[in-house]
Amino acid sequence: METASVRALRSIQAHGQFIRTAQAIEVGIHPRTLYQLRDSGCLEQISRGVYRLVEGDPISDPDLFTVATRIPQGVVCLVSALAIYQITTQIPRAVEIALPRGSESPRLDYPPIAIHRFSAASFDAGIETHEVDGVPLRVYSPEKTIADCFKFRHQLGMDIVLEALVLYRQRKGANWGAILEYAQICRVRGAIKPYLEAMLYDR
Repeated sequence: METASVRALRSIQAHGQFIRTAQAIEVGIHPRTLYQLRDSGCLEQISRGVYRLVEGDPISDPDLFTVATRIPQGVVCLVSALAIYQITTQIPRAVEIALPRGSESPRLDYPPIAIHRFSAASFDAGIETHEVDGVPLRVYSPEKTIADCFKFRHQLGMDIVLEALVLYRQRKGANWGAILEYAQICRVRGAIKPYLEAMLYDR
């Protein structure tokens, strides 16, 4: 007869190597069983309420994985998104997350996060879904990210924005029109247009 621990391991394996406490409870796994599996070395606690099977593949990016599982409603933005697309040389000091204005602030012990509040129109525009270790991660597209960075240029510094534009120009399929469309949504079209024109003229 299977023990509670064995049944729990089978359920977690079927779930895809990772599980949150709330998901475990939904499939009939008692939190006490999770703690026992953690203490016995069968599970690794990635973050509060997030566990992975030790026998599974190692996590490629623990910070983004944790954000994807703990803040699924958020969208990775600004320098963190630039880093994902490799259009910056900056190393983000925190995972930058966009949330709608008025939404509840998430509580996360680790990794460090920086929350930015976006208007409804700006928040919903340009979201792409990537995958990190089998978990969906929402990230703004490169074009939306550049428009966002220009809007936050006084906080980030124009050097970061201009570097992103230069590196973006080197990508295949650069879509300058899309940047202008997102800049319109972000209300910075008039401010960013001369920089885009300079980039195109200087090619």
